[in-house]
Amino acid sequence: MSLNDTPSSERVHIGIFGMRNAGKSSLMNAITGQPLAIVSETAGTTTDPVRKSMELLPVGPVLLIDTPGIDDVGELGEKRVEKARQVLRQTDVAVLVMDASRGKSDSDAALLRLFESTDVPHVTVYNKCDLLESRPAIDKDEIFVSSVTGENIEALKERIAGLARAEDERLRIVGDLLHPSDFVVLVVPIDKAAPKGRLILPQQQTIRDILEADATAVVVKEFELRETLGALGKRPRIVITDSQVFAKASADTPTDIPLTSFSILMARYKGVLDTSVRGALTLEKISDGDKILISEGCTHHRQCDDIGTVKLPRWIRQYTGKKPDFEFTSGGAFPDDLSPYRLIVHCGACMLNEREMKYRQMEAVSQGVPITNFGVLIAHMQGILKRSVSVFPHLTAEFED
Repeated sequence: MSLNDTPSSERVHIGIFGMRNAGKSSLMNAITGQPLAIVSETAGTTTDPVRKSMELLPVGPVLLIDTPGIDDVGELGEKRVEKARQVLRQTDVAVLVMDASRGKSDSDAALLRLFESTDVPHVTVYNKCDLLESRPAIDKDEIFVSSVTGENIEALKERIAGLARAEDERLRIVGDLLHPSDFVVLVVPIDKAAPKGRLILPQQQTIRDILEADATAVVVKEFELRETLGALGKRPRIVITDSQVFAKASADTPTDIPLTSFSILMARYKGVLDTSVRGALTLEKISDGDKILISEGCTHHRQCDDIGTVKLPRWIRQYTGKKPDFEFTSGGAFPDDLSPYRLIVHCGACMLNEREMKYRQMEAVSQGVPITNFGVLIAHMQGILKRSVSVFPHLTAEFED
């Protein structure tokens, strides 16, 4: 996978925030060295977040996001401000841009408080410093820059990189469970929702992580698993399956071989597995008429038997014997008010970064709404959840009465 192929969910997200006409767009152009964002003296030129993937050394792949002015006005302005706040939910490093000639406003101070309350690493930038006759004293975490002359742009990039490197300490998908020369068997049905000729992203990422652990990935379709296990000549360290064929994979995998799913591994990778297991165990409390939110982090062409909108609702009704009401969201959409829902069932979030997924989990927990994951819930409904998370011993207590 080349740098340009790195999915956005795996890039460090750098959000550029500030008031209208502070020079956010010109700063983004200066950082990237490209005229990506429209620059104008007219306030409010940026109406929607502008995203640009690039490499920021020594961090690696990052995603820069230029946001609308946080002080925009009117009904349309409120929508733009909300877009900016949505970006903050997925921001790993925030850059607050201020017009050096105007100084720090109340809106800027409010943004800084918001960064601090949400624990987002940030740097404060006084842009347009070339217009100043003299420069006031600033704090050590602040910096003067000029998007016009290029002054301190490289220094700013170094500061951002330092914050990003401190922030980007995530778990492995499966590599930390493996030893060199281990065999890992991956059960991969041909998914009609995947682009033709390609595997879906969690499968690609898992294979890459296995190879980086110096282990061997053996990829089979669901009907080839039993024969493959018998022919390997070596006991695999683990079998990882697509959630949609969990039951068959469990039946074909001897009980002395650990079994889990891509979806469960992705829940751990995004830092939400423990909460997802607890959420799945609340399914028995569902009643007729309860609202269940099924949320997906991407948008894709719906198949006639789509897992999110068709299969999961059907399986939940069959398992519970109840008739709950289902609502659906996809992409960046996620309700602020979760109180109407009895349960939230989220996808594996392969297209969302870790911070965005943790935000959604935090909102659900803070509002008292159980949240779980597609694969975790499917394993629970098929009676194999305990087995599927047994590779993570700390979760055993969740199944004790």
